[in-house]
Amino acid sequence: MTALDTALELLRQDMKNAKSQSAYYDLFLNATFFVPSLDARDVDGAADAMEEGDVLPMVIENEGNDYLMLFDTKERLYAWAEAEVDCVEITGYLLAATTMAPLHWALNVGTDFSKQFLPDEIAWLREVVEQCNAAADKP
Repeated sequence: MTALDTALELLRQDMKNAKSQSAYYDLFLNATFFVPSLDARDVDGAADAMEEGDVLPMVIENEGNDYLMLFDTKERLYAWAEAEVDCVEITGYLLAATTMAPLHWALNVGTDFSKQFLPDEIAWLREVVEQCNAAADKP
């Protein structure tokens, strides 16, 4: 069980508890996640459009929504994929800063600690990151 799992359990016990919300989202934004990635050579036209160092994250469609898959440990990613798969490591705050609607997130799918993030929730996290960055830039 990870610290993020513990914080999610506390959040689920009382979704309106500001302290639990703050603790969970703070951990999320400062955590590193493993995002499964695809080989651009396996996707028609992707290899031509990508530059050196670009990554093609795996996005899965479910019930008309696109989900970026996120895992807080490689072991969870590999268990979900049923194999060791390529992935990229990315922090929560960078995910929040760069994800645009209508993309959803699916965290730790296949575990008791899975969570879906809706576009409005992701947009709110992006605003939090922008506010923190603006505050950090002030002398």
